[in-house]
Amino acid sequence: MNGSELTTSNASMTGGWKPSPLMIRILSGFVMLSAVIGLVLAGAYGVYALVVILGGLALYEFVGLSDRMGSRAPVWLLFPLGAFFAFSGTVLKQIDLALVLSLALVAGLAAFLVVPGRRQGLSRWAMGVTGALYIGMPFNYYLLLYTSKPNGLVWTLFTIFAVVVSDSAALLVGSRIGRHPFFTNISPHKTVEGAVAGVVGAVLVMLLGVSGVLGISPLHAIVLGFLVGLSAEVGDLVESQMKRIAEVKDSSNLIPGHGGVLDRLDSILFPPILVYFYVMVFHLL
Repeated sequence: MNGSELTTSNASMTGGWKPSPLMIRILSGFVMLSAVIGLVLAGAYGVYALVVILGGLALYEFVGLSDRMGSRAPVWLLFPLGAFFAFSGTVLKQIDLALVLSLALVAGLAAFLVVPGRRQGLSRWAMGVTGALYIGMPFNYYLLLYTSKPNGLVWTLFTIFAVVVSDSAALLVGSRIGRHPFFTNISPHKTVEGAVAGVVGAVLVMLLGVSGVLGISPLHAIVLGFLVGLSAEVGDLVESQMKRIAEVKDSSNLIPGHGGVLDRLDSILFPPILVYFYVMVFHLL
């Protein structure tokens, strides 16, 4: 082997290989999934830790998005209020919700009489409350589902599984056979065919979980699947609309190959709210 061949060989062994974007996406997704499963299996404290980590990162990303949308959410209002909303039905259920909202109203708006940026006080206050509700409340309903006896873990997992399958079905069908645009002014790649496939996917998962595992009427499973699939797509569109207003592609670059935490959470934020109220109304828990 001559000198040039040796140099080429060494270059190919050291710096010539780079992982593809798809491989980075798969590896980072595997790491995230492993961490989530590990914390869930660790019990209640693991789930609480998961809420703190994911919720905290999502709130951090929302600060940046809100800034680019024209009214930066105040951290001193967004984070405490978001944390309260996330745990308002479980760990912090003894604290009166009306009291917290009243303090957020009076003290929050009064603060903008003196803090920097008071010219945008009302819009920044509104963005802070909105972000706290948008991110904190869904986690509250996941925790309410999770802590429900005797099948809280099953309800929680199948709600998440239904969203994951819904997203995957919508992407697969929409990219392969999608022909009719769906909300093109918000997300130009979405199609009616993909949206229908997403709802069907959620219904199938709920039939498996609600009827197959829990033994509840298939009619309830179909309605729940429809609610999960529809609300997942609404959540996806809502975050896409925020990114379009902010003129960004992703909420952040925290997750290699995936964008930000909000980009991964957008479609799972709304479903637990509808699932929880549905199962409470029909006494299915």
